[in-house]
Amino acid sequence: MEKIQKLRNIGISAHIDSGKTTLTERILYYTKRIFAIHEVKGKDGVGATMDSMELERERGITIASAATHCEWKGHRINIIDTPGHVDFTIEVERALRVMDGAVLILCSVGGVQSQSITVDRQMNRYKVPRIAFINKCDRSGADPCKVADQLRQKLNHNAVLMQIPIGLEAQLSGLVDLVSMKALYFQGPHGDEVRIGEIPGHLMKEALARREELLDAASMFSDDLMEAIFEERVTQDLIHEAVRKGAVSRMLTPVFLGSAYKNIGVQPVLDGVTRYLPSPAEIENKAFDLDRDEAEVPLKSDPLLPVVALAFKLEVTPYGQLSYLRLYQGSLKKGDELVITRTGKKIKVGRLVRMHADQMEELTEASAGDIIALFGVDCYSGDTFTDGSLNYSMSSMFVPAPVISLSITPQDNKSQNNMSKALNRFVREDPTFKSYVDEESGETIISGMGELHLEVYVERMKREFGANVTTGIPRVAYREAITRRAEFDYTHKKQTGGSGQYGRVAGFMAPSEDGSYLFDNQVKGGSIPTEFIPAVDKGFQSCLEKGLALGFPVVGMKITVNDGKSHSVDSSEMAFTQAAVGAFKQAYMRAAPVILEPIMKVAVEGPSEFQGNIMGSINQRRGLIISSTEDGNFTTIEAEVPLSEMFGYATVLRSLTQGKAEFTMEFSRYVKLPDSLAEELKKDLGKRKKGDKK
Repeated sequence: MEKIQKLRNIGISAHIDSGKTTLTERILYYTKRIFAIHEVKGKDGVGATMDSMELERERGITIASAATHCEWKGHRINIIDTPGHVDFTIEVERALRVMDGAVLILCSVGGVQSQSITVDRQMNRYKVPRIAFINKCDRSGADPCKVADQLRQKLNHNAVLMQIPIGLEAQLSGLVDLVSMKALYFQGPHGDEVRIGEIPGHLMKEALARREELLDAASMFSDDLMEAIFEERVTQDLIHEAVRKGAVSRMLTPVFLGSAYKNIGVQPVLDGVTRYLPSPAEIENKAFDLDRDEAEVPLKSDPLLPVVALAFKLEVTPYGQLSYLRLYQGSLKKGDELVITRTGKKIKVGRLVRMHADQMEELTEASAGDIIALFGVDCYSGDTFTDGSLNYSMSSMFVPAPVISLSITPQDNKSQNNMSKALNRFVREDPTFKSYVDEESGETIISGMGELHLEVYVERMKREFGANVTTGIPRVAYREAITRRAEFDYTHKKQTGGSGQYGRVAGFMAPSEDGSYLFDNQVKGGSIPTEFIPAVDKGFQSCLEKGLALGFPVVGMKITVNDGKSHSVDSSEMAFTQAAVGAFKQAYMRAAPVILEPIMKVAVEGPSEFQGNIMGSINQRRGLIISSTEDGNFTTIEAEVPLSEMFGYATVLRSLTQGKAEFTMEFSRYVKLPDSLAEELKKDLGKRKKGDKK
């Protein structure tokens, strides 16, 4: 148990380009995991350790989350470096699902940006305690105090500065630690040596005021500290203990400062991780007991209890599937048997490895709290593993629905085979990536979270699988929904020698308020026998995949069945499923269906001088501007824009702002497509179908 107390599992998350991978690189260097520092967009052609994919090194972005581990002052730390781009949001979801704590990085110039808000929401979803690191304090325009205020206002954090900077922008030379009231200077070629000195005189007043704020906030979590403040006998240990209580309960966010690129302030962040973030034993994890009607059961980080583990990420390597596991309970050794709860299939643990980016280290055993990987295990992302003595399942992570599609066509037979291999692999690895064959056109369609997401997968198909494919025009994931109530009363009869088919279904369909599908059984007196009700439900659900207006999936429908009729011989599940399909077709067009289009939440950030151009470009795209905030020479515009208008926007924005602005977008909701555009869409689909038939 002492070993578990000294273990930390952390995720590093932030907005694009806030310095996640750079910070991880420094952490690995200071903990002696690597012996040379390489930059993200490295001129030396090596690239950062955690960006092991060739594409990541070329583009200077993180695409897949990477796991590693290191040791710092007697503590073992498992780290997952996550992507910042919203297109790869699933990578952040699955990292935070299995992490016990997180480091939220913010840029000292950009502050709380659109993606910081998304990441913070994900951390709240999984109740992850975190510390904040305000990076890039060496950049011009850096203002860490303003960023701490934004943490309080925009994200509702009880943010408390643990340090203040000595100088800012180009003059950043060190930090004042408000707990020990000492100045820290990071010396040596890579900031390896931390020199402790006295606080510069001109900063003393500010340091005392900020320390007062820190003590006020921390004393809310410790009566001992409160007493010590009155008696003027405050010790560093009392402060650390109080801050830790606040951070673990998610009621306090300790804020650290520095510049990862300039090697300033990284070691105190490591101290903060070990001091203030919880060990696996302090986090409450729950599973569902499938033998007791999915009753919630607490899991204990005890190596002696039966095994419970969750597969949170898959990677298909040339040597077999690599499944990343988080062990919540029990211990694992080579040769042990595990059972996948979903299928009941038994597997034997062959190779047990710990990951360091794309390198593996063999393990003989692992215990509760560890993050490890298994080789050659056939499972899916989100599967629960036990040792067979328990029938537990853990809740899976939240998976957003894809919003954009592309058609892809292989150029020759060899590419056809390679493309299907690539698609099989990508679909298993990434739950937000979908692939299917369009029945009418016979085209292969891939769907994902955004243009960049699909672009990266098409590029990986070409590089990793040698599949030369051409892509068609992007397609938007439209939906259909009904707008009024319509009644149905349909009888399905079929007589073909011997027993026939008979089933009558009556009731009405109406729009559902929350956009989901609801089935309400109000049949009285057994006019439809109870055993056939699920078949009726199944029949209606099968019709939702393709609406009758333009063939898009149907959302937001409530079906109420209140009458029907059965035949003692001819009624069957098949007959009632067919009756439901007939009833759907009978009533759907009478319920006045409309087409819905996905609306994206778009945030554009750039120099204030281009504000007019940016707003104009959003208005041209049927966008609705929600807010515009100026901060010095920097402006952030938040808007809601239909996805269909956002294709190619990156290029347009670059040319409008001399490449100085960037934007992020994520799915917000579905709204009705204007009638004139719905007509155009109808014509387009008609033309496409004619073209396909030729």
